[in-house]
Amino acid sequence: MFTGNQLSEIKKLLSPEKKVVIITHYNPDGDAIGSALGLKHFLNNMGVEPTVLVPNDFPKFLKWMPDAKKVVIAEYKRKTAGEAIYNADVIFCLDFNAHNRIGILGDWLMKSWAKKILIDHHQQPENFDFVYSDVTIPATCQMVYHFIEALGREDLVDQNVAECLYTGIMTDTGGFRFRSTSATTHRIVANLIEKGADPAMITSNTWDTNSVSRLHLLSLILGRIEIVKEGKVAILYLKRDELKEFGFEKGDTEGFVNYGLSIAGTKMAAFFMEDLYEDFIKISFRSKDDVDTNAFARAHFNGGGHINASGGKYFKSIYETIDDFKEKIEGEEF
Repeated sequence: MFTGNQLSEIKKLLSPEKKVVIITHYNPDGDAIGSALGLKHFLNNMGVEPTVLVPNDFPKFLKWMPDAKKVVIAEYKRKTAGEAIYNADVIFCLDFNAHNRIGILGDWLMKSWAKKILIDHHQQPENFDFVYSDVTIPATCQMVYHFIEALGREDLVDQNVAECLYTGIMTDTGGFRFRSTSATTHRIVANLIEKGADPAMITSNTWDTNSVSRLHLLSLILGRIEIVKEGKVAILYLKRDELKEFGFEKGDTEGFVNYGLSIAGTKMAAFFMEDLYEDFIKISFRSKDDVDTNAFARAHFNGGGHINASGGKYFKSIYETIDDFKEKIEGEEF
């Protein structure tokens, strides 16, 4: 957490006359949007009117959240996003640890004179003016709640704040089942429910939103899961022409990699997908116990993340990428 002196400085920065911007990472997920909107509603209750910026669009299943329609998507409103960063006095950087994780916003952020406040749970953060980094916490939304606690303003957590933060914690813990989910996480979730978060509504709005195209894609990959390394690793993949055939939309493959990890005996799952527009392979890794996907992704696939959840990018064909993965995974000890 921020030191006492840092919190005092931050409190002074959060006055109504200050221009505040909240930024999160490229391809925003539930924790990214939840933490950004949760912090926005909290700051609104302090009398501050922040602008939330994201580099590119986010999945439809997250757009039910309060004020999701007010998020400025830089790929559609480049000028608006650029002006917001240029005029900002304070910029909150949520759920990312490096400037290259926010697409076109990265260069603008580096040039900005605003005070930059990082709240993030990924490994090896870059330098910011104020840094709250903790890789043991399962979701940035939980860290935002701790930040609110440290400010002594839990009284400003209303239903809007609670719904957003609950969503991010729920999604980034895989429905509260990942190893990093702690007793503290559950206590915070209980507080959020008391503040108005409705678990049944949030779960339904976020996860019970399957399209027929998503189910077709899921059926396709489940029908060809490959198990390697003596049953410890599951491989799933989708090709570009398959995405086009079934009308792929952003967010349709969310959680697919977890099906590989659900197979009895697996320690790691890898999901490979050809990018719809560019010539590279998007990769998602998930693991159990102490199998370090972060180190593996960093070493071999231009990526990183957390120990049990990380991603990468590779610039070969889908089949070459899978072959390289098989070769590299054989050298790992589980």
